[in-house]
Amino acid sequence: MSRTLAVLLLASASIFTSPSATKAFAETPAITQQAPATVHYRTMKIDGINVFYREAGPSDGPVVVLLHGFPTSSHMFRNLIPLLADRYHVIAPDYPGFGQSDAPDHTKFEYSFGHYADIVDTLLTKLGAAKYSMYVMDYGAPVGYRLALKHPDRVTGLIVQNGNAYEEGLREFWDPIKAYWAEDTKEKREALSGLVALETTKFQYTDGVKDLTRISPDNWVHDQALLDRPGNKDIQLDLFHDYGSNVPLYPQFQQFFRDRKPPTLIVWGKNDKIFPEVGAHPYLRDLPEAELHILDTGHFALEDKLDEMVPLIRSFLDRKVAK
Repeated sequence: MSRTLAVLLLASASIFTSPSATKAFAETPAITQQAPATVHYRTMKIDGINVFYREAGPSDGPVVVLLHGFPTSSHMFRNLIPLLADRYHVIAPDYPGFGQSDAPDHTKFEYSFGHYADIVDTLLTKLGAAKYSMYVMDYGAPVGYRLALKHPDRVTGLIVQNGNAYEEGLREFWDPIKAYWAEDTKEKREALSGLVALETTKFQYTDGVKDLTRISPDNWVHDQALLDRPGNKDIQLDLFHDYGSNVPLYPQFQQFFRDRKPPTLIVWGKNDKIFPEVGAHPYLRDLPEAELHILDTGHFALEDKLDEMVPLIRSFLDRKVAK
């Protein structure tokens, strides 16, 4: 052993055996970090099919229901759920035909927004959710608002993210779909086939986003793989047609807002061409106390604005729901 190495070893030994060193180490604060919430992936048999849902958080916490849009699933909430589940009981279902839920043939199962609301209602009832706030996005808005009409006393709050309830919000993007509502023909139906193509799926995640490095390509790969399942195109085309059944209910949705005045947070991607910003502001006519935040992003705002949205959502829930 070299003389230099021996000296270093002796010096180290003297440090670790000295009372002052021991005290210093003892006084060093321990580094602690809260463990991430455990997310459970479950299914429940409803109307003869398996309905998949994600669930996390304390069973006795305030319930927050996350209702997804097209063409995704509860997967869109994968990053948000753990950030709410320390305090809130979070439930995020996949509608039939989406995500991990069953997708029976469209000729044997009714794919409609009314049916989806009934299925979510059954799920929440069986899970014992007597009161809940709802995060509604895209398709999740009519599903959630139909649920609110069924049980207005159960809704403790709304988080609205690019989810429409006003005709002002149905702009140019919707013209071919409105043509299909007006004339249910094979030609009008097939004209919408491009809405389930990879190019459109990718567009929904990337259009209007300033920093594309924040958007994981896994999103459109995941969604498109499910869209491309045999028979799924017809499921989606049925739903495009049935979306028209929501529009006559808009006045009832708006009456619910006025009558019940649920605490409401609106976080809206202003660059969304599907549900543009003009659809966000009318909410204030019926919910003048709503908290409105317009974000510089597109349709799937959680993908690149999670860091901005979570503080808004947590603050809203803590003040208005869990108070």
